[in-house]
Amino acid sequence: MSRTSRIAGAVIGAVALAGSLAACGGDSLEKEKGGSDTGAGADSKKGSLVVGAAGFTESKVLAELYAQVLGDAGYDTSVTTVKNRELYEPSLEKGEIDVVPEYAATLAEFLNAKVNGAEDAAKKPVASGDVTATVTALEKLATPLGLKVLPAGKAVDQNAFAVSKEFADKNSLTTLSDLGASKIKVKIAAGDECEVRPFCAPGLKKTYGIDVTGIDPKGVGTPQSKQAVKDGKDQLVLTTTTDAVLDSYGLVFLEDDKKLQNADNVLPVLNAEDAGAPEIAEALGKLTDALTTEDLAELNRKVDAERAKPADAAGEYLRSKGLIKK
Repeated sequence: MSRTSRIAGAVIGAVALAGSLAACGGDSLEKEKGGSDTGAGADSKKGSLVVGAAGFTESKVLAELYAQVLGDAGYDTSVTTVKNRELYEPSLEKGEIDVVPEYAATLAEFLNAKVNGAEDAAKKPVASGDVTATVTALEKLATPLGLKVLPAGKAVDQNAFAVSKEFADKNSLTTLSDLGASKIKVKIAAGDECEVRPFCAPGLKKTYGIDVTGIDPKGVGTPQSKQAVKDGKDQLVLTTTTDAVLDSYGLVFLEDDKKLQNADNVLPVLNAEDAGAPEIAEALGKLTDALTTEDLAELNRKVDAERAKPADAAGEYLRSKGLIKK
């Protein structure tokens, strides 16, 4: 699963949930996984924990952060990479995976569709730009499934819009409200779905009064999209808050000051029976409190641009913050 596929909308993705699970129900987790042992060792007295990751860089880095923090707390940990949420979420319920890094709004809508059906979930979304309300809704859906949702932190990976620094300076823009008030006509470099997605062109028009004249279908946060805005062909690019290379294109974010985007704050989700111990929540809570959006973007950059291994980037970060001893 790519980051952009997650961003495209949890409800849309969950429409195929039943079919995906039926198709993959006979497969063992072993067939879908690949990971590493990063924990305290086989002689750990506190037991073993499997940390799940989806198949994109950020999820793998977060899983390594979780595994190493828990390893430092005395657990024997391993990281298992599973293709996507449709596969790893049922494994989390079953206890085949003990903990996964998640995104509050996306998981809330995924479980909304799973529990209430995709059609009803689309009509009655539970996620919003309010992180407290979103996490509360997530907890109500997750708890009956045997899942424990830990508090969300400051780090957030959600849709974001950027302009060139030159364009922002020239027009005194720092927020999306500023862009709407300017009455400047803008073309958006994004995926072609931007034309109909409520978080993209329709939302920008309705929430901010932005005059969107068209979509340049170059993809979400792709080099081609960012280059088009840098060159002035387009004025706005859809990317994510953890885009680590925005600066290299001379681009800057415009603040989503009216919270059009759902609150996709990072948070740990556990199998309540197997990983519900207070010590686990405490260890993960220290990491959640420390991790920022900027930290996550830098970790992504190290892995994607510098080719660092997720485990190495995670370890370096945790040591720099004093979150692990070794």
